[in-house]
Amino acid sequence: MSLSTHVLDAALGRPAAGVAVRLERAGRVLAEGVTDADGRIGGWTPEAGANRLVFDTGGYFAARAVEAFYPEVSIDFTVGDPGEHYHVPLLLSPFAYSTYRGS
Repeated sequence: MSLSTHVLDAALGRPAAGVAVRLERAGRVLAEGVTDADGRIGGWTPEAGANRLVFDTGGYFAARAVEAFYPEVSIDFTVGDPGEHYHVPLLLSPFAYSTYRGS
C-alpha cells in the first residue's frame, strides 16, 4: 500500500510548497516530510486501520507573513485495502480548508 498527498493553496491558486507534514498511527510518527515545489509528498506507507496526516499550516502561512486561523490541519482516514494507493489532498486557504479521497 502507498500514500501520497498534494497541498494546494487555494488563495494563491498554486501548489503549497514547503508545508511540513507527518503521518501518524496510534500516536506514533510513521513518516515526516515537506511538500515539494509542486505541493506533493509521495511514497509513504501507511498501516492498515486508522491513520492521520498532520499539516503544519501555521508554519506555512507564517513563513509568508500571512495571518491564518488554523495552525494545524489533521486529517484522519482509514486504510482498508492494503493493495490500494491512498491519495489525500488538502485544499488550503488562511481561513478554510477541505479534503477528499483522491486517486
